[in-house]
Amino acid sequence: MPSAAVFGAAGYTGALSAKLLYDHPAFDLRWITARSDAGQRLDHLYPHHRVPLALEEFDLDRHADVDAAIVAYPHGAAAEVVADLRERGVRVVDLSADFRLRDGAVYEEWYRPHPALELLPEAVYGLPELYREQIRGADVVANPGCYPTAAILSLAPLARAGMIADVVIDAKSGASGAGRAATDATHFVTVDENVNAYGVPRHRHTPEIEQELAALGADVRITFTPHLLPLDQGELVSCYVTLNPGGERVDARAIYLEAYADEPFVEVAETPPGVRSVRETNICRISVHEDERTGRMIVFGAIDNLWKGAASQAVQNLNLMFGLPEGEGIS
Repeated sequence: MPSAAVFGAAGYTGALSAKLLYDHPAFDLRWITARSDAGQRLDHLYPHHRVPLALEEFDLDRHADVDAAIVAYPHGAAAEVVADLRERGVRVVDLSADFRLRDGAVYEEWYRPHPALELLPEAVYGLPELYREQIRGADVVANPGCYPTAAILSLAPLARAGMIADVVIDAKSGASGAGRAATDATHFVTVDENVNAYGVPRHRHTPEIEQELAALGADVRITFTPHLLPLDQGELVSCYVTLNPGGERVDARAIYLEAYADEPFVEVAETPPGVRSVRETNICRISVHEDERTGRMIVFGAIDNLWKGAASQAVQNLNLMFGLPEGEGIS
């Protein structure tokens, strides 16, 4: 039974990662750490997760004695911890953005100077539907962002088919996507009965989506605008695709059904999905529609931002890395 740790387990995604690993039949969750909440038990901080382990202050010498780790630190803070863990032989899934972008210069443009550039070539982008075989052999997996997970899965079949000339992504997420620390923008009084766009016009998930679409054959500049909804969790992306002029017209739904026929965590639906359809699951539910009047394709994708958008996808990746059934502990 591989031993595991979750570093940064006091945040929403870290706490859910700890819950999934604590309940997992094949992992032994040995350590959970936090900074300001060190000393508290996780089931006191999050009673609904039922994890009766104490949060400890991170100590590399003590806590790196594990086979696997999920690092749930903010971008910029995660990279050095991941590098230290790799020096100790720990296989890591990183929930931050620190290893998602393959080009260090692009990372610096959108975030900050990268603190562990030497690890970028080693990291595998952790979207199993695209990189399953690479993840199996990886020691560092960069868990995708929640918006990129939904957007890339929604657009991948069209990108592979060479059909995308341009795309506008209108995205909406619950307030948990902003993390546990409340700000004025995510305070209940601000969020309740309200909808706000944010990250305009340069949200940091933009280059991640563009990177993966380009890898699939659609080298496009996207317009990506996220919105905050008065929900605790859940995410919906609405993608408006301008098709390549002169490209072969095909049955888009048939392309999606074929692309995801063997994917256990992607559902192709006839009608636009809602976030309740996927709540507390590792599923991305997608529907595609042709607008004959404008010639555009409209693609909808719904996920739970804390699950498929973060914690359960991290466990899906760990399952692949350790040769376990992909859905173990998350389905």
